[in-house]
Amino acid sequence: MSSRQEEKERRRLERQAREQAEASKAANKRRLQLVAGGVLALAAIAAVIAAVVSGGGGGGSSKASADYVNASLPAKKISDFDAAVKAAGCTFKTYPSEGRTHLPSDTAVNNKYKTNPPTSGDHRPTPAQDGVYAPGNSPDKENAVHALEHGRIELEYKKGASKQVQGQVNALFNEKLKGVEGYHKLMFENNTNMPFEVAAVAWTQLLGCPTMNAQVPDAIRAFEDRFVNKGPEIIP
Repeated sequence: MSSRQEEKERRRLERQAREQAEASKAANKRRLQLVAGGVLALAAIAAVIAAVVSGGGGGGSSKASADYVNASLPAKKISDFDAAVKAAGCTFKTYPSEGRTHLPSDTAVNNKYKTNPPTSGDHRPTPAQDGVYAPGNSPDKENAVHALEHGRIELEYKKGASKQVQGQVNALFNEKLKGVEGYHKLMFENNTNMPFEVAAVAWTQLLGCPTMNAQVPDAIRAFEDRFVNKGPEIIP
């Protein structure tokens, strides 16, 4: 009788052990599913954020400099702003602000800018990011204007400009401003059909150069020195 009871108890314990093992296995599986679900959710959130940030045609990056040829620039000769602009044959003008209201979304369009390239006006909620943009991947004008509001300088070259001109504008971007390479600057191919081969833009300020000659770099350098961080909403 005792032997039968012992056998029965042994089988009960074995069954209990199997049930506990199966329960533990199921719990581990559920935990893995929850972790995987969390990872997927985070990935989805990151994708949305990336899409919003890059709503202007892709985020700028210093790595995009690899898309441009290496080009040398003449050494700085003229520091005075007015003299540099005159020597380069560029046109400089300060425009009235066209406003700074946020458009309803990062896909909204404003086709009423009064300058080309745009220098101010209603813009999308997300600013275009600092950096170099590969040809054909320029920020949308509505995101670029928001960057101007934050005190950025935008260096633009005309669509169809030679590789040499593109490389020279890229070299200007990489020059130090306030002691830092690419400080508070964006560089990209113009996508508003501007009448200039090269332009430098700040909030309500436009320097347009018909050709990229040897004096243009000094005009752009002087423009950057004068107008960087002069937007109405400076963001570090």
